[in-house]
Amino acid sequence: MRGIAVAIAWFVIAGSSACNTGIEPAAQSRRLLVDDYLSRMKAGWIGQMVGVGWGAPAEWTSLGAIIPPQKVPPWEPRLVNQFHQDDLYVEMTFLRTLERFGLGASARQAGIDFANSGYELWHANQYGRENLRKGISPPDSGHPEFTQHSDDIDYQIEADFAGLIAPGMPNTVIELGEKFGRLMNYGDGLYGGQFVGGMYTEAFFEDDIVKIIEAGQRCIPAQSQYAEMIRDVLKWHHEEPVEWKKTWQRVEAKYHSDGNYSHALCSVPGAEGDFSIDAKLNGAYIMIGLLYGGGDPERTMRLSLRCGQDSDCNPSNAAGILFTTMGYERIPDRFKSELNMETRFIHTPYDFPKLMKVSESLARQSVERYGGSTEIDELEREVFVIPLTAVTPTPLERSWDPGPVASSRFTEAELAQITVGP
Repeated sequence: MRGIAVAIAWFVIAGSSACNTGIEPAAQSRRLLVDDYLSRMKAGWIGQMVGVGWGAPAEWTSLGAIIPPQKVPPWEPRLVNQFHQDDLYVEMTFLRTLERFGLGASARQAGIDFANSGYELWHANQYGRENLRKGISPPDSGHPEFTQHSDDIDYQIEADFAGLIAPGMPNTVIELGEKFGRLMNYGDGLYGGQFVGGMYTEAFFEDDIVKIIEAGQRCIPAQSQYAEMIRDVLKWHHEEPVEWKKTWQRVEAKYHSDGNYSHALCSVPGAEGDFSIDAKLNGAYIMIGLLYGGGDPERTMRLSLRCGQDSDCNPSNAAGILFTTMGYERIPDRFKSELNMETRFIHTPYDFPKLMKVSESLARQSVERYGGSTEIDELEREVFVIPLTAVTPTPLERSWDPGPVASSRFTEAELAQITVGP
């Protein structure tokens, strides 16, 4: 029955998006001009760069407290050029695995590639990679038995790539989470990334933020605390659609101060001044920016930034999703005018044009793998035809009460491919 209900929900979404996509309300697929995809995908990457560049000076400067407006860093157009940010180059490691081995690349191959990365990491990424280097392969590398960071924000930060190469394909986002999110996360930590990726997939077809959030919500188990957080923030925003600080206070009371929701797995939050890298708490900050930003890029980023804690990652996710709804042409010039097309993102083979090409190639693979097609319309334009299917979330897991380990280990042949020791 749940699958039928989800399928019906997708048909409703198709009808609500008809004005944007040109599809009939009863259609069983969506049509997306390839040029439109390229514009939105490009905008999504720029949004990530802008958000992290703007928020970076404020990262971890405010813990359990709202950042005053006078302490928000000023925006400068040159700040779009974030070629040194782990918020970007880690997900490009995953993109590189898909480029080399295709969308069918195994989680074990993803683990080998991540284990061989040479950059500095923290929290779930750090401990997940250490587990991989010790021979603990996914899914156990992110299991709470082997790391206390399984509910941290890490895959939530990095999941943008999954949505940007899977327009309108939520099950692809879920599958990519199983492949890459389990390298370091579990339970709500994994769901945070699948939620973010799911919002991106819908942002190619929809500009109603509530509908985008609801689409992301369908990508995770309804019984999870992460899904409960999404329902709470939507409800609190509906009850108080103007005063965002009131919603922030309710988020703090439940998802920062209540040990039944913060769990003290990695950070030990509870009061002002307490650090928290929990995915649920920071995911709520993404939602506050999107919901109270009113579609305005600057306000969206400012609010996600002012919520505190990981105040560069959260506006990066929020801006990436919002910019995807807009497309490159509608991005205000101050956010793109000084974009450098020649500098390479460190620890990657990608400059911005190559990043666009790789993303496009993987999107074409995604459409075909998902059962879609590419057609030429009556105006001789390329169009992605993307089937509407029921969403199948990952089964429910809880990091504070985890299921059994899989006893997954790399083989000797696989270990020989990992050239960096623990």
